[in-house]
Amino acid sequence: MTHDTLACRSCGDTNLAPVLFLGKTPLADRLLTESMLNEPEPLFPLTLHFCAQCGLVQIAECVAPEQLFCEDYPYYSSFSAALLKHSRDNVEELIEQHHLNEKSLAVELASNDGYLLKNFVERGIPVLGIDPAEGPAQAARDAGVETLCTFFTEAFATELVAQGRQADVIIGNNVLAHVPDLNGFVAGIRILLKEDGVAVIEVPYLKDLIDHCEFDTIYHEHLCYFSVTALRSLFARHDLSLNDVRRLPIHGGSLRLYVGHKAKVSPAVEVLLDEERAAGVNELRFYEDFAHRVERIGESLLELLMGLKAEGKRIAAYGAAAKGATLINYVGIGTGLIDFVVDRNTHKQGRFMPGQHIPILPCEALVSERPDYCLLLAWNFADEIMNQQAEYLDGGGRFIVPVPTPRIIHPSVAKVD
Repeated sequence: MTHDTLACRSCGDTNLAPVLFLGKTPLADRLLTESMLNEPEPLFPLTLHFCAQCGLVQIAECVAPEQLFCEDYPYYSSFSAALLKHSRDNVEELIEQHHLNEKSLAVELASNDGYLLKNFVERGIPVLGIDPAEGPAQAARDAGVETLCTFFTEAFATELVAQGRQADVIIGNNVLAHVPDLNGFVAGIRILLKEDGVAVIEVPYLKDLIDHCEFDTIYHEHLCYFSVTALRSLFARHDLSLNDVRRLPIHGGSLRLYVGHKAKVSPAVEVLLDEERAAGVNELRFYEDFAHRVERIGESLLELLMGLKAEGKRIAAYGAAAKGATLINYVGIGTGLIDFVVDRNTHKQGRFMPGQHIPILPCEALVSERPDYCLLLAWNFADEIMNQQAEYLDGGGRFIVPVPTPRIIHPSVAKVD
């Protein structure tokens, strides 16, 4: 592990201010097998910093990518129906707006199991997926999506162009935050993108994270946390223009960025830049009470769970997600409070949550085991999960949503804000 407290990953400035310390935590996606439970578990500090020079918020620590994104990487995008629809809608809009056809090339960076690119394939549009995790990459190939199992870098982009491959569309969803060499990655996008092409990139939105106290989205895979201000500066450094931006509700609040070689900046970009200036997103004061609010959430959630346990209630959790690992390890929620975690992803079932070693079972366990309460770790898909688990709710089960304020959701509540 390297410790980058001295230099911003974007602008290189060395005046970084600490914002939040979440303690020493295990790697959020390092789900354990039974044989690993008695082995020492690596722990890494998790510290959030703010760069006043360019506005980028980032963690200080950098765990080697090979440790984070390996053959055993458990995240498969295709297990979320909401994410599949979100991706399909994005692809259909891009095909229509950019008149993509059999002569075009759509490239996705961090293409996972082909969940998005398969929509292009079905329309006869050539694709290339790039992903370093062997398991998801092989699943994509099995689904008919050409995928190269490697990390995307400036040098690799140069190789592809030398082979005569340049992209009309480059898609990168929830990957920019994962990249240690942020400038090299963006330089690679500039090289790979055709002169009239568009890069469409989604990132969790920093302002939503802070406003809604979504501290559990902070973990070692997420090196950076982006504002529009920081993004515009990053792209401009590589002669790319942030031309349009949309706010999306997915993952607790995200941005979809439209980036190109030529400047055609929409009013939406200036609107968000103005909003960020007004809120003080580019000043340390915006972050000063964040740590205190995180502490209050942890205390109130622990108090709620311990109170229910004292009443003899059984509690499970839903979603063996990375954000869930951050939450349970920061708050200290172990097997004394949570009996088991359920997840639809078959690659996670039979394993154990990092740090707290809570067993992961299929979702059917909610109905067969009938816990009184279920802590919703994957709260970013709350509506989808509540619809899936109608039988559990109808039988008297209740969900607990942890952020921004721990609360119990009853079946009569139609949607989770």
